[in-house]
Amino acid sequence: MATESTDSTFTPEASTSTGRCTAHQLAGPQRQQLAVQVLAGSGSVTELAERHQVSRKFLYQQADKGAHALQQAFQPVALAEEEVLFYLPVTKAWLRQVVLGLVLLCHSSFRGVIAFCRDLLDQPIALGTVHNIVREAVIEARQINARQDLARVQAGSHDELFQGRQPVLVGIDLDSTYCYLLTPEAHRDAETWAVHLLDLADQGWHPAYTVADGGQGLRAGQALAWPEVPCDGDVFHGLQPLTSLVTRLENRAYAAIARREVLERQMQQAKRQQQGRSLSQRLARARLSETTAIRLADEVQTLAAWLQHDILALAGPAVPTRRELYDFVVAARQTLEPLDVQRIGPVRRALANQRDTLLAFATRLDQALETLASQFAVPVSTLRELLALSSMNPTTTAYWAKATALHQRLHGYFFPLQEALRDWRQHFHRASSLVENLNSRLRNYFFLRRQIGPAYLDLLRFFLNHQPFQRSHQAERVGKSPAALLTGQAHPHWLELLDFTRFQRSPQAA
Repeated sequence: MATESTDSTFTPEASTSTGRCTAHQLAGPQRQQLAVQVLAGSGSVTELAERHQVSRKFLYQQADKGAHALQQAFQPVALAEEEVLFYLPVTKAWLRQVVLGLVLLCHSSFRGVIAFCRDLLDQPIALGTVHNIVREAVIEARQINARQDLARVQAGSHDELFQGRQPVLVGIDLDSTYCYLLTPEAHRDAETWAVHLLDLADQGWHPAYTVADGGQGLRAGQALAWPEVPCDGDVFHGLQPLTSLVTRLENRAYAAIARREVLERQMQQAKRQQQGRSLSQRLARARLSETTAIRLADEVQTLAAWLQHDILALAGPAVPTRRELYDFVVAARQTLEPLDVQRIGPVRRALANQRDTLLAFATRLDQALETLASQFAVPVSTLRELLALSSMNPTTTAYWAKATALHQRLHGYFFPLQEALRDWRQHFHRASSLVENLNSRLRNYFFLRRQIGPAYLDLLRFFLNHQPFQRSHQAERVGKSPAALLTGQAHPHWLELLDFTRFQRSPQAA
């Protein structure tokens, strides 16, 4: 009997071992449910332990975890915001980086830098110190700019910007947007341009062609320095006066319509008073003026559309056909010139003088299409159709109808040719609008011109060339700087190029 009584007695060791094994088998959601039941007080801990075959100690542990999670969830936001994320080793070298970062990245004025250091860092800094830091960066930037290698520039764009009535000579690589020339000069004549272009040649600059507007000094300077390099006309600047003319003529037509409507209302009121004869002649002249203005605006707009979307478009006819159409548009404008000599005359003469330069891109286009046609053994006319397809909206029915017809004709060459044309178009340029884009970026730094003078352009050229693109229509550009795109090689951060060591958080802090 004693032996049987001893065998049936409860032993804590056995119970604990069984409970521990059961607890290890419980998943996260089951443990969470046990913690909720203990915290809710829906039953005694002993009953819960017996029901789930776990120990009371295990249940108390889960309840403590649940209570801690609730405390964190309802912790006030202010306490979380006051938590220290990481510490900065503030040194003089780091403060110099802060100054350059505020000036170049945040477009901050010198006195804005002083206010930032005073209000957020509790560190006074003198105006002269900020000036000296920027001047030292200018010296380093000049040395880096002087070591640039321009051998990979295939297409350049030149223009003349004006800052405070002083011309600034600009040169940009159209493929990478790398700025290889940004210097103020007292003059913008042919000799000045030729000297700078010859200096660029010493750095390896020898493009296949350049694109520029109608600046006489610019074109004459390139003819002196590099007579064998063609300078194509800028389609953007060539169409700009014509676009402005269309806008002015449309506004004039709307004004004529408004005057005629006013006179008709006055005529109706005068007729009721039997005084309509006094306004009859004025109304007749207003109607004639309205008809002339509408006709002039419509015809000029039609001619401008032909020039923009057909003659000067990338997907267009061959060079001889483009020239004939161009001459027709100029002649048609000449017939309209008597209707408004002051407005139409200058634009018509400018178009007539720029025909060969504006259509120079078409010659390169025809040569490229002939080379590609001989490579794939397809007609040039088919390539022109494929090029026109790339300019259409791919969501339209017309696009897919034309794409299907071309695919049936080209078979296996359709997609390779599409890819080849896409890659070729990325390196084919007709406009120098990238220079205008650079001008808009420089305007954000005009305060530097007042602080350190024209030398700020050397610092900006270095910074803009080595600052990576944050976004771009071309995905391959994102995260790369113009310098990296030009050379095909990565380079250190622009602060590291200026001999600074950038702060990096430790893995534990991150």
